[in-house]
Amino acid sequence: MFARLFDRLEALWEGAAARRAVSIALVGIFAATLALIELGRRGLLPARLAEALPRSHFHAVQVAFYLLLAYEVLGLVFGIARSVSNAAGKQFEIFSLILLRQSFESFGHLDEPLAWGQAQGTVLQMLADSAGALLIFVILGFYYRLQRHRPLSTDAKDRASFIAAKKAIALLLLAVFAVVGLQAGVGQAFLGERHQFFEIFYTLLVFADILVVLISLRYSSSYPVVFRNSSLAVSTVLMRVALSAPPFANALLGVAAALFALALTVAYNAFSPRPGQSEPADAG
Repeated sequence: MFARLFDRLEALWEGAAARRAVSIALVGIFAATLALIELGRRGLLPARLAEALPRSHFHAVQVAFYLLLAYEVLGLVFGIARSVSNAAGKQFEIFSLILLRQSFESFGHLDEPLAWGQAQGTVLQMLADSAGALLIFVILGFYYRLQRHRPLSTDAKDRASFIAAKKAIALLLLAVFAVVGLQAGVGQAFLGERHQFFEIFYTLLVFADILVVLISLRYSSSYPVVFRNSSLAVSTVLMRVALSAPPFANALLGVAAALFALALTVAYNAFSPRPGQSEPADAG
């Protein structure tokens, strides 16, 4: 039942119609946010509404990136059912986009027109976040290229059962995502509160990763497989810590987590047994 529901939602979400709708919605929201900010700056809106709106046009970029990240998070949730390693890579993709969003967010707090004296400290932070995002992008290129996607088990029924379990976990994450996202949207729009949406979501991903590790033991107790899946959960923990870290440290932690995942992939490919190959026996 869970698998069928997941398959229907995935087909709906990843269809061409859904992508077009998301693209149109993002463009419309971006343009509407820019227009509202400009009208507020010109005094053409009611006073209470104008006071609630930000003064910088860069805030529109923040809003657009926030919604784009929410879209990518949904893609990550659906990807959990396909591949543990690819799901980990998707987490790094989202984290790199979060770094880019933080670059724009820094400028969103500056007054217009921009002046170098006001922006020089922000530029250093923006360079750190952007460089961190670029390094993660490059590392991910090697990470995906090295993936072998070896099956967890040679038994087709076991593989299908494991995928069904991951789909159930993904559905649970989708439900939590909807609740947390709604709270974040209401808090931001009506209360002016900054909701720690991505921090909460990456915390949930840590628990989801551990749950996948524990479930995988039912189908394979191979040390390389258990070590790889557990280590990928560690990389998620590092990204979660990075989201709460101060400027500069957050980018360094994200890059360190990506390098860790890359090194893990190299080691796993080199030393893990091939499908159907038994682990080395003790020679005594």
